[in-house]
Amino acid sequence: MSEIRQVLRASTLAGLGALCWGAVGCADRGSTPPQSRVVADSADQILEQMTTTIVGNGVRKSLVYADTAFIYSERQVASLRNLRATFFDAQGNQTSVLTSKRGEYHIARGTLEARDSVVVVSMDGTGKRLRSQHLIYDRDQNQVRSDSAFTFESPTEVLSGKSFVSDPGFKNIVTRQPRGRQKGQGMLLPGQ
Repeated sequence: MSEIRQVLRASTLAGLGALCWGAVGCADRGSTPPQSRVVADSADQILEQMTTTIVGNGVRKSLVYADTAFIYSERQVASLRNLRATFFDAQGNQTSVLTSKRGEYHIARGTLEARDSVVVVSMDGTGKRLRSQHLIYDRDQNQVRSDSAFTFESPTEVLSGKSFVSDPGFKNIVTRQPRGRQKGQGMLLPGQ
């Protein structure tokens, strides 16, 4: 069960603007007011500056922040904009930080999907950085994975491939169709 904390800033300016615009539009008796459109899958809640803590087995796994979150209660999904997620190890130390333009948090499953300009930076001081267009974090398995092309960089190596599975701290990366280079001794790729 994940614990969700939400920070919501009320914004009535847009609502007042729409009300005033509607009043101006209806003031002309010779015109027909515009028909409102109903969105089939509209959000149940829209949150600004949302913060969520993802907990697994009583341990904080990650802290997720989004500029804007659209909450769909029936599907138990939060659609996120300008996402930032901080991952933690079992001792509570930060292991990495993920940023992306968009994402989805599946509340019941405890998975976080990041899309569009995904960057994950390791917090161990080594300068490890992963870039991709799509990444999935699984709370129960405590792993990040992607079926999209990626690039992993550190001060001593560059690795790219078509998909990967790793722990959030990038200590163990498994990839499909890897390509890479390494300074010094070289890099041993699978099958070599």
